[in-house]
Amino acid sequence: MHARGFRYRLHHKNLPGSPDLVFRRFQTAVFVHGCFWHRHENCKHAAIPKTRPDFWQAKFQANVVRDVRAQKALIDMGWFVVVVWECALRADAARVADRLASWMTSDRETRLIEFE
Repeated sequence: MHARGFRYRLHHKNLPGSPDLVFRRFQTAVFVHGCFWHRHENCKHAAIPKTRPDFWQAKFQANVVRDVRAQKALIDMGWFVVVVWECALRADAARVADRLASWMTSDRETRLIEFE
């Protein structure tokens, strides 16, 4: 994103959920979610471990609830929220960056968007 001319802060602690990237000029918070920890639906990287499945299920559910709460808080504050999934970055990081840059500079209507 920096090479595309966008300036941002990393892990902004004063915003709900400490977004991974914060683009103040565009009032946009970006979360880069690991598919395993944040439970990307229908993703091969989001398998549940076979040992202690009850523990893992509770852990994953708490992560998802925390994610939704942070996203809602940011939206209520007037921010746009983007979730970028790990598998999308692995597949083609440049494409994700191009899509994000294009979306941020467009006439946005949706407050929450996911890049899969």
